[in-house]
Amino acid sequence: MKLVYIYSEITIKGGTDKVIVAKANYFVRHGYEVTVITEAQMGRALAFPLDPRVKHIDMGLDFNSQYACGMLKRAYIYKSLMCKYRRRLTQVLQEEKADIVITTVGRGLDFVTDIHDGSRKIAEAHTTKAHLRSLHLMEQRGGFYRLMAKYMRRKMCRKVAQLDAIVLLTDQDAANWSEAKRTVVIPNSLPSFPSASAALQNKRVIMVGRYNDAKGYDYLIPAWEKVHQRHPDWVLDVYGSGELHDQVVGWIAERHLEKSIVLHEPTSEIMEKYMESSICVLSSRYEGFSMVLVEAMSCGVPCVSFDCPHGPRTIIANGEDGLLVDYLNVDALADGLCKLMEDEKLRMRLGENARKSVLRYSEERVMGLWTNLFNSLVR
Repeated sequence: MKLVYIYSEITIKGGTDKVIVAKANYFVRHGYEVTVITEAQMGRALAFPLDPRVKHIDMGLDFNSQYACGMLKRAYIYKSLMCKYRRRLTQVLQEEKADIVITTVGRGLDFVTDIHDGSRKIAEAHTTKAHLRSLHLMEQRGGFYRLMAKYMRRKMCRKVAQLDAIVLLTDQDAANWSEAKRTVVIPNSLPSFPSASAALQNKRVIMVGRYNDAKGYDYLIPAWEKVHQRHPDWVLDVYGSGELHDQVVGWIAERHLEKSIVLHEPTSEIMEKYMESSICVLSSRYEGFSMVLVEAMSCGVPCVSFDCPHGPRTIIANGEDGLLVDYLNVDALADGLCKLMEDEKLRMRLGENARKSVLRYSEERVMGLWTNLFNSLVR
């Protein structure tokens, strides 16, 4: 069977980039022919290495070039790039002759179902329907942007309805896709399982996530201020990058937490960092799934997370293998962290249970669900 993945660019050390590469590598190891098409890699190094047997094709389209321009010129540049994208993608797909083409509900969704290359077309969403393509941020700006976001949502739903299937990460999100011909729920898989658990003795909490609106740093830092007042000997390690970096630095400085919160660059050795930690925290406004929680739990590190839509409540059983706290409640997040800092037995018990519970996301089990889907589509 021949698979083609369509994705924007593999430049971020985490999240969707990690998942896409892991799946491509898995399937090529198991006898599939796999091609990954990126829109705008532009010669940059891949954040994660693709198996040499995976074919990588980059469209070479610099969509970032539009953002320095005014509204009218930006619209013209975007339209021109999309025309080139459609033309090039059509040519590549007709040459590849794939059995199944998978898009991540990005720009390619606008026309991928119009390309008659003989393949089955499916999408996989890596966040909730409400937050795909960051349309919620356009809506928040109001006026013209709100109308534009509304138009884009309608178009997205119309195009999803033309797909053979859409794959969602949770049952809760799948319930929102009444337009789709077929919805399938497949969580992300855990690509590896550490041979040992973290000792949970270091007074260190870990947070992994981009500096953006989704990850809720504007809630995490006030919560940590409260934690620091009660437990000044604990340190919060943050691994990430992104557009809100300078704001995050400013929020930390305002509260004089520079010695208590340590910012680190993203790392491909993140599993080692989990093993050095005793608690993992997630302050997200929303999550499609959260690989961070699954990875931390596989290391036996208990997690404290907002009960946000939709991923954490699927992964964590509150009080059994982690703690879910009231959504966007700073005091509750701080109390949850302090509870685990103050109760070593609870910390150890939750960590031990977490390590067992995430086995349901083993690569073998989850990729088996993908195999079943592919077989059903081409049968």
